[in-house]
Amino acid sequence: MSGPVQRAMNRRPLFLAAAVLLLLSSLTARADDGAIIDRWYSALLVADRAELSDLLADDVRIKLDDIGIIQGKQEFIAAIDEWQGAVAGATIRHRIENSEAGTTSVIACYDFPDNDMLMHETFAISGNRITASTQKALAQSCEAY
Repeated sequence: MSGPVQRAMNRRPLFLAAAVLLLLSSLTARADDGAIIDRWYSALLVADRAELSDLLADDVRIKLDDIGIIQGKQEFIAAIDEWQGAVAGATIRHRIENSEAGTTSVIACYDFPDNDMLMHETFAISGNRITASTQKALAQSCEAY
């Protein structure tokens, strides 16, 4: 074998190891993002201000598309009192549609005692904190969930 061919063959295990490490780090990031999303919905269901505050980055922007509101962290936490009354007796089901490059898309069904709502929610996650969220209603029922 010639020198260049031999050197390329010697490097093949390095390329394979690098590819495996890249894949594993990507899977770990997705698992971490999924855990953050699970924590989010659990805290949202019981209006846990401390947990929600811990999950949100200080400079987070939460966009509520349907009503044209963008909230920062303090505004969102301040609105939890009102949310607490609305979520009493409710359930929230969610499933991750897609998660890549720090962005996770979720379909969520909010089952309130008197109605339900199907939502599409997108979360930007960095450093185990939600840095942005966009929420948009898909339907006035969860039949499509």
